[in-house]
Amino acid sequence: MATTISLEDLVAQVGTEIGLSDWITVDQPMIDRFAAATNDHQFIHVDPERAAAEGPFGGTIAHGFLTVSLLSAMNYDCIPAVEDQQLSVNYGFEKLRFMAPVKAGKRIRGRFVLSEARRRGQQMMMLRYQVTVEIEGETKPALTADWLTLIQMDPAALDALG
Repeated sequence: MATTISLEDLVAQVGTEIGLSDWITVDQPMIDRFAAATNDHQFIHVDPERAAAEGPFGGTIAHGFLTVSLLSAMNYDCIPAVEDQQLSVNYGFEKLRFMAPVKAGKRIRGRFVLSEARRRGQQMMMLRYQVTVEIEGETKPALTADWLTLIQMDPAALDALG
């Protein structure tokens, strides 16, 4: 996969799948580190024995927000950087839905469809991705979302788009 893409070529890909990340294993140590970082120690995430005995999933599951947070790594893995990009920032989500739990030990990957690329102000482009996080071996995804990012560009690069 290309590591960079021109802004013109990126805009031309609106409506198409622009990236599919590698698989990421979501194991218990990762879940435990996330619990420690967020102070969310609910037993369905951090206590395998209790989660197996009392929980509805047969064992521990990843926090939904852990799955969301891995989108950045998935994005960097498969989405080329825009040439002349000065900065990229997360702008937020629309229609974020947790569809299925990610059980400890499962692998997930992100599928990115670029659904919109539009100018915002003098130096910014807003990119909207329809994101699906797939769980290996399962038909139902872990999550779906519209993810908005902003990229800061040299104004001359944006002006060249017309």
